[in-house]
Amino acid sequence: MIGRLRGLVCEVSEEEALIDVGGVGYVVRCGSRTLGHLPAIGEETILHIETQWSEQQGMKLYGFLGRDERRAWLVLTAIQGVGPKAALSVLDVLSPPDLAAAAARDDKAAVARANGVGPKLAQRIVTELKGKPLTEGPVAGFTAAGVMSAPTIAAPTATGDAVAALMGLGVAEASARRVVEQAALRLGEAADAGALIKAGLQELGR
Repeated sequence: MIGRLRGLVCEVSEEEALIDVGGVGYVVRCGSRTLGHLPAIGEETILHIETQWSEQQGMKLYGFLGRDERRAWLVLTAIQGVGPKAALSVLDVLSPPDLAAAAARDDKAAVARANGVGPKLAQRIVTELKGKPLTEGPVAGFTAAGVMSAPTIAAPTATGDAVAALMGLGVAEASARRVVEQAALRLGEAADAGALIKAGLQELGR
C-alpha cells in the first residue's frame, strides 16, 4: 500500500495529477482544493495517499495535502452512499475542522454545497459524523518526570518509501524488500527513494 508520495508534478487535470517519483509516474486522484494548491509543473510536492484496489478497476490512488484530509475522506467513504468522488467534493467545500463543526450543529446545507451531494445524503453525512474525530491530534504520552508529551514519530525512510512504491506497482512485499535492500547496498546511504525505486525496477526487469 502506498501511503505517501514525494515527487515532481508532471501534469494536472480537472480530477487528477501525475506525480513523477524517480522516473515512475503515479496518477493520483485529488479534490479541486488539493489540485489548486499543488506547486507548478516540474516542482516537488508531497501528497498523503490512500490506496484502493478492486478487481474491476484495479489500483487507484487518492491524494491529500495533509493527514487530516485523508482521515476525513476515509470516514466519509465509510458512510453508505458516499463514494470516493463525493467524499472529495465534500472536502472541497469544507475542511475537516469545518466539516466536524457542520456535523456538530446539524448544518446539512453546508454539506449539500458539495457536488453530487443532495439534501438526503447531506443529512446522513452530518448525522453519521457527529462525535467522530476527523483530525489526527497528537497521542499523549508521559515523560520520565510524569509530564504529558506527544511521542516522537519516526520519519519515513527512503527504503520504506521505495518498498511501498514497488508494492503499489504490484510487486510482492518480499521481492520489493529484497531488490530495494540490494539497491541500497549498491547505491549507499545517500540514495533517495527515487533512485532505489528505479534500481529496484531494473533488477526486476521492468
